[in-house]
Amino acid sequence: VWVRRIQRIGLNGGSSRKEKKKYDKGWFRSLFVHKVDARKDAHSNLLSKKETSNLYKIQFHNIKPECLEAYNTLEAEVQKRLHQDQDYPCEVVGSWNTWYGEQDQAVHIWRYRGGYPALTECLTKLNNNKEYLEFRKERAKMLISRRNQLLLEFSFWNEPLPRPGPNIYEMRTYYLKPGTMIEWGNHWARAIKYRQENNEAVGGFFSQIGDLYVVHHLWAYENLQSREDTRNTAWQKEGWDANVYYTVPLIRSMESRIMIPTKSSPLQ
Repeated sequence: VWVRRIQRIGLNGGSSRKEKKKYDKGWFRSLFVHKVDARKDAHSNLLSKKETSNLYKIQFHNIKPECLEAYNTLEAEVQKRLHQDQDYPCEVVGSWNTWYGEQDQAVHIWRYRGGYPALTECLTKLNNNKEYLEFRKERAKMLISRRNQLLLEFSFWNEPLPRPGPNIYEMRTYYLKPGTMIEWGNHWARAIKYRQENNEAVGGFFSQIGDLYVVHHLWAYENLQSREDTRNTAWQKEGWDANVYYTVPLIRSMESRIMIPTKSSPLQ
């Protein structure tokens, strides 16, 4: 296409100088539209909240259907004991069962205040806790599979804090093209203001260990209709459409989970 365009410009001679000038100007300008500044630092340092030094772990547990209720009861008891014991530098942010999405699944988000040292300290203590090791053995009997990721939170997102219910939660997960995380962060740093009016923004995270270039956005709504109304309202605000336009090309794939908080979850 470029070759044919250039040849046509050349054959038309002087009569096409204006077209060539217009073409060159448009091509040159396109190089700089929404271009991310080159930086010599990891995107984790540029996008995360340095002042809090929080590290997050997200767990996805696929449970045998007949064991879901027993699993929730067992998990709630363990979370309660860990919260009551100040010796463990970790806390559960939220626990859910997937309602729409992958069925018979539990999702947990943990916070480690103090970053990687806090995570290491906590794991070391748990591996020497006989009661906890027995819990893991019992839990293993109920599981089909499990996976996790270590996450950091975006600096421009709300810190996830306990909230009353009842709410449903949506976790929108984006699998980005490698090398696009800073550009994603730049756009969402401006766009998050369009999604704050109904207090729906709970937390935004990006992966550090596990599947890489993965983003999780967590939203809270009163119900599915409230979700629909809130998302439609965002489209009426000038600037939201531009955020969608420029971030969609950064995505390899995406998925949405609608989740119901467990009885023990701080996020209700």
